[in-house]
Order: sequence, then structure tokens, then C-alpha cells
Amino acid sequence: MGPVSIQISPYRDEHLSIDFDQQLAMLDSERITLTRKEYDLLALLVQHAGEIIPREALLMRVWGYGSEIRTRTLDVHVRRLRKKLGGYADQYIETIFGIGYRFQPFHAPRFFQSALGKPAMALGA
Repeated sequence: MGPVSIQISPYRDEHLSIDFDQQLAMLDSERITLTRKEYDLLALLVQHAGEIIPREALLMRVWGYGSEIRTRTLDVHVRRLRKKLGGYADQYIETIFGIGYRFQPFHAPRFFQSALGKPAMALGA
């Protein structure tokens, strides 16, 4: 018997779907063309949806870099990924300043938006 491959269930929400076995990402039923690293980064974020993943962990898992390496590689790849996610980018990939990034499923509540669509804080109050 060969090595056991772990089956990871595909991810699916209103707009994005990812088949981890086939390494295929679709946005609104159109295939997204991703580089190997872009796919690895997206897959890692999506598999930990809702969790903040520190920069070091992303660099280590996707690029194999240790924390001593200072690089903009991650930011460049996140920027490219956001471009490919188009108008949904900010909804999906959240920057947690000074820590890392977080993937949010499309229907996840956004805490900085109040339910009534009013600004969270009345300016000049």
C-alpha cells in the first residue's frame, strides 16, 4: 500500500470554490489561474479560515523561510492573490496589522460593519 493521502474536503461559498485534491480554484465559476505559490498560500489560508495566520507561519509553510528572513515576498503574493480575487479580495483576505493574514469565508460577519450600515463611531460626538 502506498502512502495515505489525506482527503481535504473542497471549500465552497457563494463565490469561491477550491478543490484541494486537484489544486483548482474557481471564482464565480471561472477558473482562477494561480502560480504554485499563490495556490499554496490561498489553500493554507482557506484551510485555516477564520484563524489569523502569522506572517512567519505563512513564510515557513509556503516558502520554507525561517523567521530570520525579512522579505516582502509574502506581501507581493498576497497583493497578486487579491488582484485575482477581484472585487471580493478585501472580503476574503484580511490583513491583521503587525501579525499576519486571515481568510474569511464570504458569508462571515464583518465586525467593523455595523448591522445598520452606519459608521461604527459617530464622528465629532
